[in-house]
Amino acid sequence: MTEDGQNFWRKCSSCKKPIALGARFYNCSVSTCNGQRTGYVFCSVPCFERHLPGARHKDAAAIENKAPMKPDGSLPASEPTRSSVSADLARAPQRTIVRPASSAPVTSTPTTREVLVIASRLKEYITARSEYNTSASVMDVLSDHLRNLCDRGIENARAEGRRTVMDRDFDFLKK
Repeated sequence: MTEDGQNFWRKCSSCKKPIALGARFYNCSVSTCNGQRTGYVFCSVPCFERHLPGARHKDAAAIENKAPMKPDGSLPASEPTRSSVSADLARAPQRTIVRPASSAPVTSTPTTREVLVIASRLKEYITARSEYNTSASVMDVLSDHLRNLCDRGIENARAEGRRTVMDRDFDFLKK
């Protein structure tokens, strides 16, 4: 306990519960929430999630950290200096907890027949190259061809044991 009766590091910015010395806490990944003036800290992921609607972030994650061992925020003498700790933390991978997006954009499924070609760019190219017009039905045909090419590229990546489709997976086009 310190001279002012405080035996915790800081209080949670959301629920105001004390965060114990040396305990795990979470920061917002958005830089404006971590400045000296704001310095938001959260005792749990649900407290972090309660912060998000008011903060109106487009994309934010909870970054797990560990509170200092002393209430004044300094590290014990036996531990490395703050600058070397922050350098080590920058190099060490951090666990990031991302809030599940309830309003995530709907991605197309393999059964949908969406156009995969930017129509305006294709029409510009054809007009610049030949001064011809382009029918709207061309986009559907080209999208079908692109789907077939992508499926073949996926199969080539799968055959090589990769989960990333690369340019070399389309080498069959050069033949």
